[in-house]
Amino acid sequence: MSIVFRDDDQLVDPTVSCSSCAAVCCRLTVVLMPDETQPAHLVDVDARGLDVMRRSADGWCAALDRTTMSCGIYETRPSICRKFHMGGAYCRDERKTYAAKARKPIPIVAAR
Repeated sequence: MSIVFRDDDQLVDPTVSCSSCAAVCCRLTVVLMPDETQPAHLVDVDARGLDVMRRSADGWCAALDRTTMSCGIYETRPSICRKFHMGGAYCRDERKTYAAKARKPIPIVAAR
């Protein structure tokens, strides 16, 4: 999926918080830039030959801490993850898509 810029890209939904989200963004494909390195056990090579963050069998990023539903490598997370704005347009779209596929509200994790 490519990112399409919209008029509401700069708007942020104040009700969305990473501390109470189901980490829906951690189901997206994360392509690593050539200068980025992550531990080998967290990296796969996709069909195009690009280094990507590995996903667990159920589709979640392998770096996701399942106990807290937060990034286990937050301080060294890939640049694309750093650019993903909490509550921004792409975040809202992904949450909506996830909820529609699941046909239920996005589960909320207790605040950390």
